[in-house]
Amino acid sequence: MIDFGAAGATGRNGRVALVTGAARGIGLGIAGWLISEGWQVVLTDVDGPRGVKVSAALGDNAWFIAMDVSDEAQVASAVAEVLGQFGRLDALVCNAAIADPHNTTLESLSIHYWNRVLAVNLGGPMLLAKHCAPYLRAHNGAIVNIASTRARQSEQDSEAYAASKGGLVALTHALAISLGPEIRVNAVSPGWIDARDPAAKRAEPLSAEHHAQHPAGRVGTVEDVAAMVSWLLSRNAGFVTGQEFVVDGGMTRKMVYAS
Repeated sequence: MIDFGAAGATGRNGRVALVTGAARGIGLGIAGWLISEGWQVVLTDVDGPRGVKVSAALGDNAWFIAMDVSDEAQVASAVAEVLGQFGRLDALVCNAAIADPHNTTLESLSIHYWNRVLAVNLGGPMLLAKHCAPYLRAHNGAIVNIASTRARQSEQDSEAYAASKGGLVALTHALAISLGPEIRVNAVSPGWIDARDPAAKRAEPLSAEHHAQHPAGRVGTVEDVAAMVSWLLSRNAGFVTGQEFVVDGGMTRKMVYAS
């Protein structure tokens, strides 16, 4: 696990990343990983109190802004604040999402809920890309969108979430073509990632069966996703754009039939 308490002691590498939905779970894991590699990270989330708390725990290389990614005025203001504080932006990680894939039956699905999920999960990354693009372009920056394996396969009653993540994969390659060659854009699609807080993991540990069903032999961790994101933001991925990277322990390649 990343030692979030010690991360702030890491020296800066001169680069600035903006990570949305970073107050918990995968977003927090990504922020902590990047900080451990010397990035200055701006965390954003709608949960202001928790965002302030985790940002303080991450140390001097973390900075928090409360923001709803579906609100263009808030997005524009936050990006301006980042530029005013740090003078540059090198990376954007769009992780913020309404993440519950189990909504309700199609017959009970309200258009309000549908629109809200798409506004956050799909509209948010578009708005962030729109407002960050001029500053990312100046430093040959990169964007990583956090999609989901549910963009490719579904469980019942997950129409809004699946549609938003499928759209995000398509938005990723559209942005890669529109913003290249100065800005690279890729997507990471996690499978089952145990992104719970440590206390919840201790209180209700996953079973051996949960882990064994994965071809990789275990359920994923936030570090698995963070490592992929970090590589995609690095110079080592300079020839990679418009792609989707599935981080799911092989589950989407596993053929399963009821016995």
